[in-house]
Amino acid sequence: MVAKRPVLAAFLLLFCGTAAWSQSASRDVARTVEAIAKIRSATSPSFSPDGKRIAYISNASGIPQVWVMPASGGEARQITNLQDPVQSVTWSPTSDWLAYDVAPGGGLNVQLYVMKSDGSGVKRLTAGGQDNNRLAGWSENGRYVLAASNAKFPSGFDALLIDPATGTTTPVVEGKGLNGILDVSNDGRRAVVTRLVSRGDNNLYLIDLKTRAETLLTPHEGTGSFGWGEFSPDGRRIYVTSNGGRDMLAFGVIELDRAGKPGPIRILAERANAEAEGGILSRDGSRAALVWNVSGRSEVEWLDTSKGSLSAGPKLPFDLVGGADFSPDGRTLAFTGTGANRPTDIYTIDVPRNALAQRTRSAHDGVDLARLVRPTLVTYKAHDGVKLSGWLYRPAGASGPGPVVFNYHGGPEGQSRPGMSDITQALVAQGISVFAPNVRGSTGFGKTFVNLDNGARRVDGVRDIKATTDHLVGSGVADPKRLGIMGGSYGGYMVMAGVTEYPDMFAAGANLFGVVNFDTFFKNTQPWMAAISTVEYGNPATEAEMLKSLSPIHKLDRIKTPLIVLHGANDTNVPLVEAEQIVADLKRRNIPVEYVLFPDEGHGWRKLPNRVRSTTEIVKFFDQRLR
Repeated sequence: MVAKRPVLAAFLLLFCGTAAWSQSASRDVARTVEAIAKIRSATSPSFSPDGKRIAYISNASGIPQVWVMPASGGEARQITNLQDPVQSVTWSPTSDWLAYDVAPGGGLNVQLYVMKSDGSGVKRLTAGGQDNNRLAGWSENGRYVLAASNAKFPSGFDALLIDPATGTTTPVVEGKGLNGILDVSNDGRRAVVTRLVSRGDNNLYLIDLKTRAETLLTPHEGTGSFGWGEFSPDGRRIYVTSNGGRDMLAFGVIELDRAGKPGPIRILAERANAEAEGGILSRDGSRAALVWNVSGRSEVEWLDTSKGSLSAGPKLPFDLVGGADFSPDGRTLAFTGTGANRPTDIYTIDVPRNALAQRTRSAHDGVDLARLVRPTLVTYKAHDGVKLSGWLYRPAGASGPGPVVFNYHGGPEGQSRPGMSDITQALVAQGISVFAPNVRGSTGFGKTFVNLDNGARRVDGVRDIKATTDHLVGSGVADPKRLGIMGGSYGGYMVMAGVTEYPDMFAAGANLFGVVNFDTFFKNTQPWMAAISTVEYGNPATEAEMLKSLSPIHKLDRIKTPLIVLHGANDTNVPLVEAEQIVADLKRRNIPVEYVLFPDEGHGWRKLPNRVRSTTEIVKFFDQRLR
C-alpha cells in the first residue's frame, strides 16, 4: 500500500522576506484552503420511533440536506435535494413524519416543512415570504410540530403548535415578546415557553394550553438565564438549567403540585468551574444526559432522576458535544461530536455500557486530520485585572514571535471553543498562528462575566483587545509587526473597533458581516433583534450619543489597516448597509479594502463553494499582509 503524502505537510512553514505573491504560491494556498474548507459535517441526529434509524443533516452534497441512516451506522441515504440549506431535522415520536427547516438564500426567513422518511409527501407548514420561523421539535404524542414565528408579531416571536396533517396553527403565546416553546406535557395540558427579556436575560413560563393562562416559573432579580425546560413523563417535574440567584449555570428541577402550581428551582447538579450547557431526558424519565461546558470543552454526565445520583459519561476523544437525542428505549444516546482536529460527526453512546461509537464519517479528502492543530488554553489579565482566556493554535514546530491572527467570536454573548474551523486550520497550515479570545461579555464563565460589557461598559470590552494583543506579544508568541484581526457578526464589530481604537496595532483585518454603526444597525435589523438588543448595546431612543461614541463608523478616518470585508446579500440580522458604508468610506480615503459579497447567503455561509471562496480569500489576504 502506497502512503499518500499529506496535503498540509508541504505548507507548514513560515513565509518570510518581501518576495512578491507569486502565481504558484497562490495556487498552493488555494489547494490547501480548498481541501480544508471542504471538510464535511453531520449534525442534528434524531431517532425514528422504532429506534432503528437516525435522521440527520449533512453537507456531503455541498449544501446541508436531510439524510437517513441505520442507527447502528452504515449506508446513508440523502432525502432532500434543495438549492437552499436545511438547518435541522427532527423525527416524529409516533410516525414516519420528519419535520425540518429550510433557510431560503441562507437568510433568517426560515420555513418549516414535513415529509415522510423516504422524501415523499412534502408539506410546507409556514406561509413563506420574509417571515422568520423556528422549529423546536414535536409534542410527545406526535400530534403537533412545536414552532415559533414572527409572522403576526415582527418585534417578537409567537409560540405555536402546528398540526402537520392539516396545517392548522394553534397559538400558545401571542404578542408578548420573543418566545420559544420548549416542551409540551405528555397529557397535552401544559407547555413550557421561554421568553427573552433582553440578551442574557429570559424567563420560563408554564402555559395552560386550554386557557392559555401563564405561570412564571423563574422569578429572579437582575439578569438570569434559564433553559432546557423538559417535562417528566408524568408532567409533575420540569427539568431546567438556571443561574437564577447564582453566577454559574446549574442543572435543576421544578416540582409541580397536583394543581400545576410550581415550586422553586431545586438544584440537582452544579460545578464551581463549569456551566450547565444542556440536558435531555430519556423517554421514560429515568435518566438524563447532562452536558457541561468546562472552559469551552464539553463533558457528559448521567443523572439518575429517581436517586438524584450522578455518574460520569464516557471519556470523549473530541472536545465539543451538541444536539442530542435518546432512542425510544433510552438505551442509546445520539449526539454530535467535534473538535479542532475532527470533523463534526454523529456519535452514539450505549448507555448501559457507557460505550462510545462513531456513526458517520464526514469526508475530509486531501486532509490528514493528524496534522490539524489542537489548541491550548491561555489565561491572562485585562487592564483592570479581570481574568480573560483564549485558545491558541500554533503551527507545528513554531517557536519565537511570528504572525498571529486574533479571531473574535460573535454574539457578543458567544464563546470561542475548540471546534473545527476551516479558516483557523488553513491559516495555521500557512504558518500563521491563530488566537481565539474570550474577552468580557463571553458566555461560559458565569453571569457576572457575560454582563461586563453591557452598554457604556463596551469600552472595557474593546480595551480587552489591547490586553489580548499585549499578552501574546509579551509572551513571545506574536510578532508585533505581523498581527491580524478578524471576526464575524459582533466579532466583525470588534475588528472595526480594533482598527479604529488601535490604528497602529494590526497589519491586516477581516470583517465578516460585522456591525459598524449602531444607528443603522437598529434601524435596519429585524425588529425582534432590535428589541432584545437595547440592554446589551444601549437604547437608541435614550442613549443615542453613547451608541454613536461606540460606533466605529465615526472613526474611520483613523484607519491605517488594510481590510477585507465579507457579507451576505440576504443578511437581515446585520444588514448589508453595515458593509457598504465601510467599503465606500475607505475607498474614498484610499485605504486598501477588498469587498467580497455573497448574493446567495445571509448571516454566515452555508454553501460549500461560498465557504471555500471565503476561506481562500481570507487566508490569501492575511498571508500576503503578514508573511
